[in-house]
Formats: sequence, C-alpha cells, structure tokens
Amino acid sequence: MWLIKNYCANLRIVELALVLLVTGCSQRPLGIDRDVRGTALEHPDFLTRYAETRRFSRGWPRSVRITPDNGAILYLRSAGTDPVRNLYEFDVGTKTERVLLSADQLLTGQHETLSVEESARRERMRQTARGIAAYQLSRDGRRVLVPLSGQLFVLDTPTGEVTRLPDDGGFAIDARFSPDGGAVACVRDGDLYVIDIATGVQRRLTTRVDPDIRNGVSEFVAQEEMGRFHGYWWSPDSRQLAYQQTDTSMVETLYISDALNPQTPPQSWPYPRPGETNASVRLGVIPVDGGDTTWIDWDHDAYEYLATVRWQKDAPLTLVVENRPQTELAILTADTRTGQTRVIHREDDPAWINLDQAMPRWIPSRGTFLWTTDRHGERALEERTPNQTDAVMIAPSKTANFRGFISITDDGRRLAIYTDRPGPPAGHPTERYVAQLVYDPSTGRWSNPVAHPSADPAIQSAVFSRDHALCVQWSQSMAGHQPYTIRNESGNSIGQLPSVAQEPSIALHVELARVNLDESFCTAVIRPGNFLPSKRYPVIESVYGGPTHPMVTVASSAYLRDQWLADQGFIVVRIDGRGTPNRGRSWERAIKGNLIHLPLQDHARVITELGRRHHEMDLSRVGIVGWSFGGYFSAMAVMQQPDVYHAAVAGAPVCDWIDYDTHYTERYLGMPQDNPGGYQYSSVLHYTDQLRRPLMLIHGTTDDNVYFTHSLKISNALLHRGIEHRFLPLSNFTHMVADPEVTVQINRAIVRFMHENLGGPG
Repeated sequence: MWLIKNYCANLRIVELALVLLVTGCSQRPLGIDRDVRGTALEHPDFLTRYAETRRFSRGWPRSVRITPDNGAILYLRSAGTDPVRNLYEFDVGTKTERVLLSADQLLTGQHETLSVEESARRERMRQTARGIAAYQLSRDGRRVLVPLSGQLFVLDTPTGEVTRLPDDGGFAIDARFSPDGGAVACVRDGDLYVIDIATGVQRRLTTRVDPDIRNGVSEFVAQEEMGRFHGYWWSPDSRQLAYQQTDTSMVETLYISDALNPQTPPQSWPYPRPGETNASVRLGVIPVDGGDTTWIDWDHDAYEYLATVRWQKDAPLTLVVENRPQTELAILTADTRTGQTRVIHREDDPAWINLDQAMPRWIPSRGTFLWTTDRHGERALEERTPNQTDAVMIAPSKTANFRGFISITDDGRRLAIYTDRPGPPAGHPTERYVAQLVYDPSTGRWSNPVAHPSADPAIQSAVFSRDHALCVQWSQSMAGHQPYTIRNESGNSIGQLPSVAQEPSIALHVELARVNLDESFCTAVIRPGNFLPSKRYPVIESVYGGPTHPMVTVASSAYLRDQWLADQGFIVVRIDGRGTPNRGRSWERAIKGNLIHLPLQDHARVITELGRRHHEMDLSRVGIVGWSFGGYFSAMAVMQQPDVYHAAVAGAPVCDWIDYDTHYTERYLGMPQDNPGGYQYSSVLHYTDQLRRPLMLIHGTTDDNVYFTHSLKISNALLHRGIEHRFLPLSNFTHMVADPEVTVQINRAIVRFMHENLGGPG
C-alpha cells in the first residue's frame, strides 16, 4: 500500500452486484422508507467526465524536466480525456511549445502492447497513462530515450533524428541512459542488457540459470512497499552496472485466475506473506563489456532487505539495507573491486523506520551526505559525515517543518525542500510549500528555509534545473489547480507551461477545521450545493484511515468525488486520526501492534464531535466508504462501532493481515508469531459475527495487491453466520481499476446503497 488505492479511480462494469441473502439474518436496513427523490443535485455528465479525465488531471503537464542549458522544458501531456500522452518541448526564450514525439509517430500506427511484467510494474507505480508514459533525458541533454510497447527509441535533439534500438531478447523493462549518454541499459526476460547507441550493438550481461532467478528487476515488496522501482544502477563513469539478483524459489506462489475465461491458465506471482520467506536479494557489479560479477558483501542475516541503492558522481556505491522488523537500517559504502562494505551510519527505531528513496544524497564537494530521520520526534533533514557521528540539522527550523527533499545543486550550495506553513508543533499538515536554502561555507551552516506561501493555503510542487537558476512550480488550493509557472532564480514568473486539462463541472462546498479533543484532528466537511440548514442530512465518511496517506488536504481535486456524493443528499466528512503522516513520530507510530483500534476510536469520537457541532449532521444515519485500507477500515467500522456507523462500502478490503505482504504488514504488526493478538484483533474475520449493519464488498478478481481472496473470506465468514451482505465482484480488474464506464457505475451503486440504508435529507 505504498500509495493510496483510491476507490475513485474505477472501472468497466462486469457482472453487477451479487447480493448474498442469507436466511436467519436479523439485519434491517436503516432509512429504507425515506423518500430521497428531489434531494439530489443533477450533475448529468460529472461522473463520466471525472472518470474519463482521471479526476480532471489529464491534460496537466507531467514528468517535467528542464534541459541542462535551461533553454527548454520537456514534459508529457495528454488531451483532456485521452490517456495517450505525447512528449512536448517548451522553448523558454520564445515561450512556445511543440510536440517533440508522439506514440503514433514512433509506432507508425501499430497498436501499443504491454507485457505481463510491465503491466504489473505500472500497477505498482500507479501508472495508467498510455502512449509515451515515461521518458529520460540524457545528462548532456542531447538525447531523449522513450520506451514504448516494449521497444526503445532514442531522439537526437539537435537533428531530430529518431533511432529505434535493437529489441532482441524480449520486452524491454526499465530502460535508462548511461551517464555519458552513449548507451542504454534495460532488462529483458529477467536479464540485463546494454545497447551501444552509435553502433546499435546489444550485449547481454547476465544469463538466468533458473526461472525463479531474475536479474536487474526489483522484487514485489521493493516496488509496492519501499517505493524502489529500479533493479540496476549505472556507475558514474558508465563502465559498470550494479544490479540486483532476486531468487524467489523459496517464496510462496499465489495464482490469479480469469474467472470469465476459465480456459485461460492462471497467472502465478511470488508473494511473500507475513512470517513467510521473502525473496533472496543480492547486489552485484558487472562491467558493461561483460565479464564476472563482483558480489557486494553485507550481513544478509541481519539486514534482509536491500532498501536503496545510489551511485552518484564522485561518490561511492552506496546501499541502504534494512532488517526484517524494519527497526534498524545501515548505510553502507561498497568497494566495487572487492565487494567489501563499510557502515557509515546506522539508524534505529523501536517501532519502525520510514524509508526515503531520495536518501542518502551525497554532496561530493564536502564529502558529506543528506539524510532524513524521525529520531528527533519529527521528520528532519540532516547533513552527515560518513563517520557515524557528525551531523548538522538542516530542517526543521524555527521557520518551517520539513516535509520532503526536492533537489540540491551539483556544488552542494543550494537546496530545495518541501515545508509546511510555520505554526504550532503540529504545524499545518494539510499544506505544503517549496522552500530554498543556501549553504554558507564560512560557517558550515545552512540558511533557514525560505518559502513563499501563496495567498490561499496550498499544496505546492516544483522541479528545479540542475543549477537551480530555473524551476517549474505548480500548486493546488481549494480554489483549484494553479498554473505550471516557470520561475527564474529570483522567483519571478517568466512563463507558463500550457495545460489542456478540463475544469471540474462541480462547485466545492468544503469546510476544513481542527477538532480538538485530547488530540487535535484535521477534518473536512463537504456539504451539498443545495444545502438547507433546516434539514438533517445523513452522513458519509470518505475514509482511508491507514498509514502513509492523509485524507485532509487543501488540494481541491481531493474532494471532487466527495462533493458529487454530497450533492446526492449527504454530508460527507474526512478525518485524519492517529497513524497518518506529517504529525510527528509519536502520532504516526501510535498504531504499532494494532492497525485498527486507535484510528477507529479516533474517527468515531471525531464523527460524534462533528455531529455535536453541526446539528444538520444526523448521527443516527452514518455511512462509511473506502478502498484498500479504507475498505478494511469501513468493514471494521460497522462491525466494531455499529452505534456510530450504520452502513459501509468496503472496496478491495484487506481481510486478514496474514494474507497481505511481509514488508507492509510486519512494519506495523511485527511477525505473526511475536504478536498473535495484534494480528487477531486487526483481522476483520475476528469481528464478522458482530456485523448488524448493511455492508457492501467490492473487489477486483485479478487484484495482485490485495488479493480477491480477502473479500471472499469476509463474505464466506458472513455467509456461514447467516449475515446478509452485498458483494460486487469486478471481473478482470486489479487493485487500480481505471475504466471510466465502471467508475460511473460503481459510484452510482454506492449512492443507491447509501440511499437505501441511510435515506436522504429530512
């Protein structure tokens, strides 16, 4: 669950709702006799447009890159409703754009195809775009690499000539330039290849000796939970490659079948469940001309996970390795000739350590590196020396709390980071701003972060040029999406990247507020556009509720689907309880050992307090809707807190954490044998006999993240207890369902379910 699995991004309808009616059920729907006609606002095309535009984001520039000479900006962009992206170039001087490459141009009319492995990799990356979904700019800016339909194309930017590279060996995965721009590496069918661009000669560097061994590709938990999508790394001099070799022979195999087409063989995947064997991973270094691999040595028994690999110019090959409980990690530098390693820093936390794939980041001019840590009680950025002792705190400071790394100049003198708005110790977790700092070599200190918050609270993002003389900055606020603005070194606007995204056809009515109980909770209340204070409205909580992802933000796009839902005759609320990020170490780690108890308690208390404050919220009619962890949370809410929650829609819910993956689950619950009670009380199956409220399950049958078996187990347990519920299987859909037609139908089904069980305004 590296990223929120949002039920808003859905679906092509498939066999509609399977309603399981079990005799002996005492459940009676709430509010079924209420007349809800005439209470909803008409938005005849909103859901269709919302789905077709991917929440009105299609048409925004994506994957923005500034050329090394700061003369042009490259980016991907699709039309407003088209998932097919083209590559554009914006000339900074003339302020004009042109299509640099298109998928049609490269494929000459052929249909784009994806391999099973590439489809799975894009699923891990939450990538639904087609056409030119990714590209890479060479370090000197003279070449652009575009992978498309398993083929590799190189554009020479001075001449405009496009070269198609050899494709022998199979579908190309994770293709990337060498640092000198003269070669491209990629993975084909589990082996590492290098292609010389000038000669077109392709060399195979590794040879698999077993189907369970793959070279150059990161394993499932690295992609899904660590946020590491690469399995090989170029040396700075372009003469060597470090690569991961993964052995899954001891990992349990799970199978996914196509129930609509039983003649199709099932797809198998190695999937490590809690307490079971992980993939065996090692790191080797091989010359690009071929030859023997030098294997990098570290204590694999102590540090089972290869979390991060970094190989920067004028810096050593650097690894971050992590123990299985995720309570300790070590930063290692490696001698690529001998394979020996040296520890330059250790980090430990009794609960768990959050990984940051941007770190460590070397500053070669000073022989130091940047590192992020939570050990001070809140997220912090440090500059450290490789002696395990000396560190300089960069952020947080008296003026800003640290939220994330953006970039640093090659000379190590200018740094860009994300901060929140200055405030009390908790800061403003719903906001994020771009800030810059300058290093003073005379004092060895960094300046305080200088951010420029917009007039309205916002979520800012930025991409900087290599020398930080230019940046592209954009933001979202409750007023909408702000332009992609090109700024010079002084911060002045010198142009904008064109966007063709459609504007949402719905007006937001969102109130953000803190609810102060024994803790301070961020909340959002979304009222219908035709809200009448004299009426009492049923309430729906739009929930995720789990770690890594907050729900309350000042970004308007987060609330579009919720506003449509509210306009159907509800008041929709969002709540961030304990376990969510950006509130400090103790807040986030309060869920250690039990994933549901404290967050569910928080949400129930806050819902109750919101109802006390707002008379229009009818707390006798409260529903809850979520996907993935949010689906799990929703199912638990109606089982454990039926006095608060009266109906639930659980999309792709985790049922029993013993059936999820190792890295995510063990981070929060530990090993099953060490915390059997935590696993039991965090399992939906432990509470199914308590269900007395309406519940609808929704799940993709080919989900390879939260497997379909999770919803089947919940349904089976309820069936055996004679408890009525609904089950909507989504045939041949994965965890991230992106078909517009099904998005429309699913959201309509949710509204019908809530109207049946909660009624409308009264």
